[in-house]
Amino acid sequence: MSMIRDLRAVVRPSRPEPRKDNGTYDTTRDPSTPSAVVDCAVYRDGARVETPGPLGPHEAMRLVRRDGGFVWIGLHEPTDDEFAGIAREFGLHPLAVEDAVQAHQRPKLERYDDSLFTVFKTIHYVDHDQLTANSEVVETGEVMCFTGRDFFITVRHGGQGSLRALRHRLQDDPELLAKGPSAVLHAIADHVVDGYIAVADALQDDIDEVETEVFSLGRKGTPRGTDAGRIYQLKREILEFKRAVAPLLRPMQLLSERPMRLIDPDIQKYFRDVADHLARVQEQVVGFDELLNSILQANLAQASVAQNEDMRKITAWAAIIAVPTMVCGVYGMNFTYMPELHWKYGYPVIMGITVVICLGIHRTLKRNGWL
Repeated sequence: MSMIRDLRAVVRPSRPEPRKDNGTYDTTRDPSTPSAVVDCAVYRDGARVETPGPLGPHEAMRLVRRDGGFVWIGLHEPTDDEFAGIAREFGLHPLAVEDAVQAHQRPKLERYDDSLFTVFKTIHYVDHDQLTANSEVVETGEVMCFTGRDFFITVRHGGQGSLRALRHRLQDDPELLAKGPSAVLHAIADHVVDGYIAVADALQDDIDEVETEVFSLGRKGTPRGTDAGRIYQLKREILEFKRAVAPLLRPMQLLSERPMRLIDPDIQKYFRDVADHLARVQEQVVGFDELLNSILQANLAQASVAQNEDMRKITAWAAIIAVPTMVCGVYGMNFTYMPELHWKYGYPVIMGITVVICLGIHRTLKRNGWL
């Protein structure tokens, strides 16, 4: 099977166990390591070039200029000083370097001279036993990519979005890696969008759960409703998700439609597949937002209906209690001449009439649904 037919299988297999090699594959920054460079490797003809020890960016680029291939450097939350040397070595634009170091950037695609700068927002679903008004549903991170003719640099921010497994899979497919840095860019884009799809499916379950609770019936056959804070919190998390998905659609379309010198033609057409999947996720996110608006309005309407029901019951019982209150009030007045005041059967008759009137009012109100 050719590289093109294998492309989807390469970037979307089940996750393998991390390799226990010489440590150069690890893309999780060791807090005890002063350098932000977590992996630096040279790839030639689709294979990783073996070296006696870990490579630095300068040594890796020297090998590339001498023997060909490209270098892939992975960094995690570098400081200005840590990234300055790499920026000078590869001639990165100062604006792109500033964005990569400062992070908190909007997903975008920018071209600077002979390099492309791409920003991806990574999304991770936070598992929770029960959704509450303070639950964190999604966590975000960032992956910045510098794509050049003979180099590829990734700058990762946040604890999520590790590229370790992706690097392993690409190294296991020399035919794909032989296409150069653009193949790595596509694999990362596809990896990020696959994460969006997984998060969207998980969020669908949370929304279904909230929707079921809002429209479920209580013991008396009336809608139970749910805490509006839970719905609002979920809506905020959806908004965070939307900020990651929506701005990325245009860059993916540009990568798939506009010819670029740094993007291999065989790889470019596969960005269209990424853009299609991203468009589907965006439609899901917009639908989630609209559905949560409807659920929130329905929940508020049910709360108003429940309050009206309570007020009707209070009013009904107040009407019933008003009868004996009125009778007691009348006969509690200090008048000498009052009807049936000295009659032998006056007390039981008045009490009986009061009870009958109260029972009649109760029956009428209950028949009309007030009780």
